[in-house]
Amino acid sequence: MATRTPARAWDSLSLIGLPLGVAMIVGGHVAEGGKLASLLQGAAALIVFGGTLGAVLLSHPLRDVKQAWRSLRDVFVDDLPPATQVLDVIGRLAIKARKDGILSLEDELDSIPDPFMRRGLRLAVDGTNPTTLRAMLEAENDGREEFEEGPARVYEAAGGYAPTVGILGAVLGLIHVMENLSDPSKLGAGIAVAFVATVYGVGSANLILLPIAAKLRGRAQRRARRREVILEGVLAIQEGQNPRMIDQKLRGLLAADEAAAPAGARRRAA
Repeated sequence: MATRTPARAWDSLSLIGLPLGVAMIVGGHVAEGGKLASLLQGAAALIVFGGTLGAVLLSHPLRDVKQAWRSLRDVFVDDLPPATQVLDVIGRLAIKARKDGILSLEDELDSIPDPFMRRGLRLAVDGTNPTTLRAMLEAENDGREEFEEGPARVYEAAGGYAPTVGILGAVLGLIHVMENLSDPSKLGAGIAVAFVATVYGVGSANLILLPIAAKLRGRAQRRARRREVILEGVLAIQEGQNPRMIDQKLRGLLAADEAAAPAGARRRAA
């Protein structure tokens, strides 16, 4: 019997948080009498965003940069299967294995959508030693978590570079001002670039780049914890444990994970 693939859920907090943070900063500037146009400086944007991108490309392989770009979707969409779906699949397989033996699960393997669970059960059906099976699955989980945290490291690095490049832009703007002290008409543009570059650097780091890194790292950690639950479930099935005991054990392991889940994901699991 094939299991249902979960629908993707929008992360409402991400959808609200990003525009809210930017809007509050810009709104505060306008409320104090500032002009919106004064925050739009092409030279400052070129220095900060171009310089930050260059630093990121220099410090990370192209594969990681591409992965970071593709992972932007994960900031706004949570496609981790609900915990109840995972428990249902493990519970059903535990009942079948306890009744008909572990070899009876071979016919179920192709219907399991989660590749980590499928590989673990295939190894269990093949008679892999429990200690070896645990070591193999833990190694795969650790490697997968390291890979999935790659995009977070890219955005975290960008968040570290941006404020520094913003300061560099401010210094360049002040140099421009000092070079044109005899021409008052050019002073305003130089000062604007100086201060707006700092705003771009600090703002993009703390309102966009670092929050994105934190969100992606949290997603990777939740997936890793879910795989840990699957690992324990597979080993319990292999040992022939009581399905009810397996369910209670896994619910305890999932408690912290579900408490940290986004609201959209909890609604799907309900």
